[in-house]
Amino acid sequence: MKPMVTSILFATALTRNSTQALKYTASLAQATGAEIHVLHVNEPISDDARITFEMFILNEETRKTAERRRHEMVRQLLAERQARFWAQFEGEDAGIRDLVTSVEVTDGHPAEVILRRSEQMGCDLIVLGAHDHGISHTFLGTVAKRVLRRSRIPTLIVPYSEQT
Repeated sequence: MKPMVTSILFATALTRNSTQALKYTASLAQATGAEIHVLHVNEPISDDARITFEMFILNEETRKTAERRRHEMVRQLLAERQARFWAQFEGEDAGIRDLVTSVEVTDGHPAEVILRRSEQMGCDLIVLGAHDHGISHTFLGTVAKRVLRRSRIPTLIVPYSEQT
C-alpha cells in the first residue's frame, strides 16, 4: 500500500527560499490533491529586547499594542507574498490556490510549533526551505534540523536556489 499525502504543512520563515519551498508544496498538492496549511512562527522576543521594550515603552497598553502590530505586520507581509506567488499561476494551475485551507501566524519556538501544529492538523508531510549558503548560515538552519530530528512524519527540506 502506498502512503497517501492528504495534508501538507508548509512552514515559512519568510526568507528568500520560501518561494522555492512553496513551489514544491504547490506541486505536491496539485499531484496528490492534498490540502495546504501555511504556517509562520514569530520567534519569541529575547529577554534583552523585552527589557529594552519595557524601559522605553512604559505604558503596558502601548506595549501590548506594539506586540499586536508586530503580528499584523507579519500577517500583512505573508499575505502580500502569498498573493504575489499565486498570481503567477494561470488557467488550470490557478486552482492550486484553492488547496490552501489555512494560513496561520503565531508566536513560539518555531520547531516546537511546527511539530505540534502538524500533529494537531493531522498532516502527512512538512515542507520547509533550507537557508542559503553563507558564513552566517548553516545549510539547513537550526529550525529545519530540529524539525528533522523530531518529526514523526516525512519532512521535505527544499534546498536554497538562486532561481526563486
